[in-house]
Amino acid sequence: MRRINPRFIDKIVQIVFNMQAFFTVSILIVIVAIIFIKGFPYVNPEFIFASPEDMGRHGGIFPSIAGTIQLALLSILFATPLGVGTAIFLTEYTRESTFTKLIRFGVESLAGIPSILYGLFGFIFFVIKLKMGWSLLAGVLTITIMILPTIIRTSEEAIRSVPRQLRIVSYSLSATKWETIKKVVLPAAAPGILTGIMLSIGRAVGETAAVIFTMGSSLRLPLSIMDSGRTMAVHFYILAREGISMEKAYGTALVLVLSILSINVLAYYVMHRAISKYS
Repeated sequence: MRRINPRFIDKIVQIVFNMQAFFTVSILIVIVAIIFIKGFPYVNPEFIFASPEDMGRHGGIFPSIAGTIQLALLSILFATPLGVGTAIFLTEYTRESTFTKLIRFGVESLAGIPSILYGLFGFIFFVIKLKMGWSLLAGVLTITIMILPTIIRTSEEAIRSVPRQLRIVSYSLSATKWETIKKVVLPAAAPGILTGIMLSIGRAVGETAAVIFTMGSSLRLPLSIMDSGRTMAVHFYILAREGISMEKAYGTALVLVLSILSINVLAYYVMHRAISKYS
């Protein structure tokens, strides 16, 4: 039997992988193009900075933009110390044991829970049990729980990727464990940690189900953490689902997609800057 040339096999595999990559990127381009074509005519300064009128049929989306920013930033503010701290504990202060395996199992289980269940939990616990009502605070706490697994896992993998030799050199210079973590490990792991944080912001910005159950869908601008509000994702869903205004829905979708793309681009930029700084 004639043996197939390995170079030919490599060429075929390369072509297959290139086609898969092209297909993946094409899906993104098509989605963005459709939303851009349908939404661009309705996006203007008035649409961005005005408040909605007549349930969103007229006016703009400024309260939704403000609500999205507030929700994402506060969620990251709560989740980052918890997530990075848990990752440091798992990698630097414990050895592999049943306890650490149990923590990782819980984190992975949390990552696989559908967002609607997070919303149901947040509604029962934060909105009703703790009597927060539909509020920005209830939404923030729910989203914090949702994005914690992402931050924990990415931070843990980033910290584990730091060469052990760096820690040994630091200890040999009489540095304490915390000094080594603060001045050696975390700076070296910063690209992976920052990437996980930025991706978590993207998830918080695009979340819908959990936000409706906890933050509500008020068209007013949230002036305090106990006020109800509406994110861009929720605003788009309501406009499209209720058939209120597909034009405004596509405009909102365009702003939302551009925001998420900008966050992803910023994540890669920060990651590469951090890599070049600490390499």
